[in-house]
Order: sequence, then structure tokens, then C-alpha cells
Amino acid sequence: MDLPKRLAEQLEGKEGPTRQKAARLVVDLARVAKAKSFVEVDHAHVSGVSVITGGHGLRTFLNDLSGDQSGTVVIPTTLNSAGCDREKMEEMGISWPNFLEQQFEIVQAYDRLGIESTLSCTPYDRGIEIEGEVASWAESNAVCYSNTWTSLITNRESGLSALATALTGYAPAWGLHLESNRKPNIRVIVECALETLSDYSILGDWIGKNAKPEWNLPFGPMPYVQGLDNFISFARKKALTAAAANYGTPMMWVEGHTNSPNEPIESIDWQGVLTFTKEDLEERYRELSPQGQVDLVVIGCPQASLEEMRTTAAALRTHMEFEESVPNQRLWVFTSQENHALAEADGTVSMLEEAGALVLVDTCPEVTPYNREKYNHLLTNSMKAEHYLTSGLNRIPTSVASIQECVRHAIDPSLAKGPTPTLSQSSHGGQVSAKTQQTGLTTIIGEGLNSQGDFCIEGKAMVTDVPITYLGYVNRDTGVVEEPGHPLDGRAIQDTILIYPKGSGSTVAPYVLMGLLYENKGPLAIINRDVCPLTLPACSLLNVPYGHGFEEDPCIGVNDGDRIRFKRENGKVSIELLERV
Repeated sequence: MDLPKRLAEQLEGKEGPTRQKAARLVVDLARVAKAKSFVEVDHAHVSGVSVITGGHGLRTFLNDLSGDQSGTVVIPTTLNSAGCDREKMEEMGISWPNFLEQQFEIVQAYDRLGIESTLSCTPYDRGIEIEGEVASWAESNAVCYSNTWTSLITNRESGLSALATALTGYAPAWGLHLESNRKPNIRVIVECALETLSDYSILGDWIGKNAKPEWNLPFGPMPYVQGLDNFISFARKKALTAAAANYGTPMMWVEGHTNSPNEPIESIDWQGVLTFTKEDLEERYRELSPQGQVDLVVIGCPQASLEEMRTTAAALRTHMEFEESVPNQRLWVFTSQENHALAEADGTVSMLEEAGALVLVDTCPEVTPYNREKYNHLLTNSMKAEHYLTSGLNRIPTSVASIQECVRHAIDPSLAKGPTPTLSQSSHGGQVSAKTQQTGLTTIIGEGLNSQGDFCIEGKAMVTDVPITYLGYVNRDTGVVEEPGHPLDGRAIQDTILIYPKGSGSTVAPYVLMGLLYENKGPLAIINRDVCPLTLPACSLLNVPYGHGFEEDPCIGVNDGDRIRFKRENGKVSIELLERV
């Protein structure tokens, strides 16, 4: 593998220690992915901004980088959503101690790195030309949107790998950067009409939730969708891909709307075929409907487009004609700085505020710390919001409905009567394990990280064939997996040799893992079946023993609870089974 001249110099430390760390991570990822070359990247988007997402790991890491004056980004780089609208802290009622101070600390650290503080999770919705660019984006909804609906190409990066690319200008030529890997692996047939943004959001989430662990999906679920309407608006496209990204989907094909795959549909060996019916849609709405009084309605996850803001305003206008309005600012609309300016210019913001809504910028529903003395049951139109609001980020019971229905509940708190629902009543779903118990002792050979030296660790294996979502579903203080239905639910990853296929969900995963490692709550070592840019960066930077590329699937070959020896020697790693459970 030949390194570009500048990347080689960065790796040698000629551009300072910060870019040297970044170069080491880029090269580690390239070698793990068996990339033969690198791509020069035009634009990066970095995630990990809110205090409640990156947490201690993010703040500690950014502190470590701040001492290098020359350690700034070398390509245009934008920043993901923060945890609050700093101008409306009082209205948001955030009670997290020192939240604004910690949030400023994070944003200012990124500013010192030369990153533009756009504070938006929708870098594709800025009114700028993004066609034809090579990107390194670390925001799952933006990755899926851009790869699906535009010609911009990006892998599903972690916040750390995108930052490393921003600091060096290079990314490994692997994954979706290679034409041969951009092909669908799941066929989805839609047999019902989709009429609202929430319909499209439910479909996207349903696809990811129904992907099976035994399917071979090295880059995540990549569905080919048939049966959608002849016209799909921008906001509907956004709702579909954002929800599909909940389960790691980096790209979709939609018949009649996107370019066809590289090979004929008839010749594709599908990992699975899913059929979405009217009954599936209605069942999800029944499961997700509010069963108890709604405390707050949130719109704009990802941040609301102009279309979503206008749709919300139109729904409110209907009620305003009957002299009805939103009491106590029970409706929050989250949007970007750019869309707020547009909506302000055409009167949409005024209409929303006149009706009693609170319009917020720079933040989004999933990364806001809600005041639990006021809000214990949320309603939204977004499955992305539901996915993360019910997670460990906020642990708030969250219901889903159309924008029109959300507005009705915002105006009339008595529409859903009864006690506040609990999270155990929520139907989150999740993949089901396909593991079977193995017998006999064996050794499995794999690959390690070039930046790591030899190691030898003995310990108890903690094993699952279901991906792990660190953000929200692994407790950032204790390291306990908190995802009902997951095979590891309720168990701590501390001091284990952790074996799983890859990370899924949010691109902030490395910061959560790093925070646990800083506090000695993380695993002794990590073994992945698939190349995982959500896990590898933390292992590379903090020198956590790491393995990948095994000759047989370690998620199947090792039983949960087996005692194993994991070592690296002469560039190879091995898993030796010492004792079976």
C-alpha cells in the first residue's frame, strides 16, 4: 500500500503531533480494510458535539488535541448538532449542571481545530452544491441521504475517523468509495401507500429492524426499495433514509427515483426479501401511538427542513382559525441556522411562534437533555428521534404520529389521557440472535492493527452476533448494555474480551467507548467480525488490543462465557479457546 506523500509526512510527525495521530488512525483503518490506496476528500462532517452524546470521552480527547497550534483541519469541515440553543436555555429548562459551560468547551475546542460551527445534522440541506464530492461524513442520517439521493460518496464514518480525515485530507479507498461495493443486498417490496413523513420514517426503521444477524451485510443493510410513489418530496426522502440509518444503513436504492444498481436486479443474490404491507404500517402506528398524556411534542429529527416547518405551520394554522393555540410552548421545532433564516424570511417562524411553538436552532431532539421534572412522555413524527430518545441518552418514553396528529396533541394535552407510559411498554424491537452453542477447542487466526505491538490477554469472552449500538444503548457511566431484546442486555462490558460483528447506530460510538476506557469501565480487548469504523478508532488511539478479519466468524465460533487467550504475534492475531462453557 503506497501512502500519498503528504500522508506519509504526516505519519512521520512532520506536520505536528495532532495530524500524526490522525494519520496513524487513517492508515490503521486502511490496513484493516485492506485498502490499496487512498482518496483525497473534499469535505468532512464531524459528529460528537452534545455533552450527552460524547460525554467525558469526547471532552478528554479534545483536551488532548488542543495543545497543538498546527493541528487544524486541512479541508472544509462542518460540525454536527449541539445539545441546546444557547439563546433559549431558559425556555428549554435544561437542568443538567454546568451544561452550557461544558457545551461551549466542546464547540470552542472544535473551533480551535478550524471546524465551522454549523451545528447541524443535515449538511446536505444547506442550499449548497454537493454533487460529485468525495466526503467523509460522520452523521448516520446524512451518510444515508447523500449516498442515496445525490452523487456525493461517503462511507459511514465515526466522529473520530471523519475528524482524522479532516486533519489529514485523506480517507482509505474502501467500502462505498469503491464502485464494486455499492450494490444492494436486501430487496424491499412496499405494498401500501405512504402518505405522511412519519409513514416514510416508519418504513425506514422497519427495514433496518427486520434485517437478520445471519445475513451477510458487511457495510450494513443496503436495501433496494420497490413500490413507492412517483413523487417523493425532499422531506420524505430525508425521513426514509434517516430512519433506515438507525440500524446502520449507509445507502439505499429506490426504484424510479435513484440510479439503478451496477448489476441487473434479477442477478442479485439477495440476503433477504422483505414485504411491507398496510398491516405492517398500521401495526407500528398502534404500537407507537401515545398511551398516556403527552408532555412535549418535538418536530425536526433530523433538523427540520423548510418543508417540515411549513407543514407544521400549516397544521397549526388550521387550529388557529378556531382560536386554538399551543399552551406552555408544548411544541418544539428544531431546525438549522440556514433553514431558520429562510423560514424567518417567509414568515413561517412568526407563524409557528404566534401559535405557541418554540423554534430552536443548533440542536436536535435526540441530543437535548430534557428536564425530567417537566417532560416524561414525548411525541414526535420521527423514528430516528424515537430510536434515540428511548435509549440511554434520555430514557424518555416516546410515541410517534404524523405532524398533523402531533400538532393536535400539542394543542390539546387531554387527547391522550392516563398515566405516563414506561419504557418497558415501548415496542423498540431489535435483531434476534442466531447463535448456536459450539463444542471442542480450536484456534482462530485473524488480523490486528499495524500501529499496535504484540500482546497476550486471557479472559472471559463476552460474545454476541448482534451489532452493538454504543450511543444510548451502552451506559456511558457503567458500561452496561441497556437495550431490551439484545442478547447482552443488562450486562457490563468491563474487563471482558468483547466479541461482536460491528458497531451500529450513531457515529458518536467511539467517544462513548473512549469515555468508558478512560474510566476503566471498558473491555480488555475488542474483536470484530466486520471492519468497523465505529470501534476501530477508539482502539487505535487508546491502544486497546483489537482483532478483525478472522478466517472464521468469531461471533459464532466462540461461545459467550468461554475462556480464551487473545494474542498478537508477528503481525497476526489469534483466538485460542481454553475452556468452553
